[in-house]
Amino acid sequence: MERHPAEQAILDRFFREGRLVLMPTRRAKRLVVLDQVAQVFELGRTYPEPEVNALLAEVHPDVAALRRYLVDEQFLTREGGVYWRSGGTVDLDEV
Repeated sequence: MERHPAEQAILDRFFREGRLVLMPTRRAKRLVVLDQVAQVFELGRTYPEPEVNALLAEVHPDVAALRRYLVDEQFLTREGGVYWRSGGTVDLDEV
């Protein structure tokens, strides 16, 4: 997926080798980062919490905080211990 240069600059600042090194404090930048993280979840698929945690652990060690950010900002939806991607950009080749 090709990103706008301003978004790519944000990602380059907060990610190193695919890992999130720092969570932005400004919401606008944080949303760009969370959108990138949400891409690890497939559209139309549900995930039990342990699988969500395993996927997020590959991105950042504080999986609880990252999971909470994703749910709070509506990139993921949680119900009954099951999660699914409910937001973020979509690569039209995925659909």
